[in-house]
Amino acid sequence: MQNVTDSVSSNGDPADGSDTDAVARFVERFALFLVQSGVPRMPARVFGALLVTEEGKRSAAELAESLRVSPAAVSGAVRYLAQVGLIVRARDPGERRDHYEVTEDVWYEAYADRDKQFEQWSLLLGDGAAILGRHTNAGARLNESRKFFDFLRDEIPNMMRRWREYQREHGNQAGESG
Repeated sequence: MQNVTDSVSSNGDPADGSDTDAVARFVERFALFLVQSGVPRMPARVFGALLVTEEGKRSAAELAESLRVSPAAVSGAVRYLAQVGLIVRARDPGERRDHYEVTEDVWYEAYADRDKQFEQWSLLLGDGAAILGRHTNAGARLNESRKFFDFLRDEIPNMMRRWREYQREHGNQAGESG
C-alpha cells in the first residue's frame, strides 16, 4: 500500500530519498498548522499530501489510499481545496481519470485571485455601513472593515509584483532553497 510519504516515483520511494517517517510527520504537522489556521482537517491533510509528492499531483483514489481514508472524505476535501484555489482538477492527455494538483506557484495564485472576493466583501460591508449609518458604532465598524478590504485590493497587486521581482532576483526554480 502506498502511503502519504511516497513521492510518486516509479518505485514508490520518496523521489529524493527522504526519510518516509519524517515526511509523514511533516505532512501531519503541516495539516495541524492549517487546521489551527481554520482549514478543515481532511482538506489540510490532502493538501499536505499533494505538496510532498514529487509531481504535486495524485488521483482521488491515490489520495484515499495514501491517507488511508474513504473516497468520500477525499471528494469533500478536494472540492473544498479547489473552491479556495489551493488545488486544481486536471486530466492528462489519454488518461481516463482526473487528478488533483498543486501548482508550483500555489501561494501566489491563491492570493492573487482574491481581488473579486475582496471587492464583494467591500461592497457588502459598504451596504451594511450605509444601512446602519456610518455615524453609529456598528456602521463605523462595518465601514472600517470595508476600508480594510479596499486597502487589500489596492496593495495585493503591488505585493504580487514585488514577489515576481523577488523571484527573478533570488531564483524561482522548484527545489531551490533560500
